[in-house]
Amino acid sequence: MLADVLLRSRHRDPVRRPAGARAGAALADLFPAPPENAPARPGGRVFSLVAGGAAVCVGALVLLARVRGVPAWQCAYAEDYGIFLVQALQRPWHLFVPYHGYLQLVPRLIGQLVSLLPLPDAAAGFAVAGAVIAAGCALFTYHASAGFIRTPALRAVLGAALLLLPVAPLEVVGNGVNTPWYILAALFWAVLWRPRTWAGMAVAAAIGFAATSSDPVALVYAPLLAARVVALPRLREHAVTAGWLAGWLPQIPVILSSYGDHTQRLGALSPPGKVAAYYLHTVVLRALGWHLSWRLESVAGQEGATLIVGAFLLLVLGWAMATQGRQVRVFTVAAVATGIVFTVFAAVITSYVVDEAPFLGRVSFEPGSRYSVVPIVLLDAAAIVAVDAFARRRAGPGPALAGPREIAAAAALAGVLALGWVTDYSYLTQRTSDGHWARVASSWLAACQRGRTGELAIPAWGTRPAVTVSCSRIRS
Repeated sequence: MLADVLLRSRHRDPVRRPAGARAGAALADLFPAPPENAPARPGGRVFSLVAGGAAVCVGALVLLARVRGVPAWQCAYAEDYGIFLVQALQRPWHLFVPYHGYLQLVPRLIGQLVSLLPLPDAAAGFAVAGAVIAAGCALFTYHASAGFIRTPALRAVLGAALLLLPVAPLEVVGNGVNTPWYILAALFWAVLWRPRTWAGMAVAAAIGFAATSSDPVALVYAPLLAARVVALPRLREHAVTAGWLAGWLPQIPVILSSYGDHTQRLGALSPPGKVAAYYLHTVVLRALGWHLSWRLESVAGQEGATLIVGAFLLLVLGWAMATQGRQVRVFTVAAVATGIVFTVFAAVITSYVVDEAPFLGRVSFEPGSRYSVVPIVLLDAAAIVAVDAFARRRAGPGPALAGPREIAAAAALAGVLALGWVTDYSYLTQRTSDGHWARVASSWLAACQRGRTGELAIPAWGTRPAVTVSCSRIRS
């Protein structure tokens, strides 16, 4: 018996294992095989497709309802109107052109498709497209996270964390221009996922392509993809890698062309101190709720509130890494580090966001709040993965929660997250300043009817004089 105990203890002692073996085991933990599927039932696949479609529809409705003031389907937001719709009407299907120095393929494609609708329906087209893509990303995270989160209810909590993100109403909800931020959040799980079917591989590749062809900040996933190549050398495992690389094929020439036109994005870099403060105040402080953070600031000041929220997050993540095993430790490090690198990279090349202070008056706004989507969701994911590991530690391999302590842990997690979800579900933001789209559409159509040239001059963003569009391309 003593010999058996000694042998088992030696097998479990990571110090006695070679460093290469430990690193290889850690990489394997980062890309776990998904659980075995239950035997297929008659009509099971059809039911799954119907249930998934219904979930996306419900999720899209939940997102659209989050916009207070002018409804999302009645308001053409920011670049949706000022860039993508106008340029799609001016030059149809010219998708590979820069804006802000890089290619934004998904928003441009949405703008092109919306331009084919009757003009009064354009705002609804952008809003619905953005909400459906975001809900689809939430559904994808539910499925792709099964290797880490075996409990279906906790995977649903992860999907809800993306749909109900507290800072989302500030910029990213219900529009086309900010759909890449949801796609970038889904890409994290696509990188870690090991799909079993060709359909799953195609979805992973599509997410990789959509992310890199729409925002070069997807470069931050390169280390995880490199780790995937090392851990999973088989070609079959790299659909997402192929999609991620393919997205750079149109992106890089567009970025290079912007330098030739002197319209490149990269200019003055943000100072390191301001970038660190930006991460602490925009990600850490806001992680548990937008309005909750403001309440804490009113009591403890910005630095004190950041310290309170940061200490709570450190306590939760420290408990997870200390008690929940190697896979949870590896995932927590990967998720938190990716979120930090993501925010730092975005803030360094976008200097204005570290200089402009947020405000909460009659309307709310925080410059660059879209950059906090991925890191906040990854903090939520680390906590959810840890609670799932805790729930399954005594329950065995099945998905059921074990006992009162495990149920209490899951309930506490949901309660903490729901605090921000409820208080920040819908609130008034600066986005409402764009006003009702119906007025803009009616003025365009009236100008085309009155005009004699068959052309319409539209004041697009950053263009002088106004853009000229043929009235034949504007549907009534």
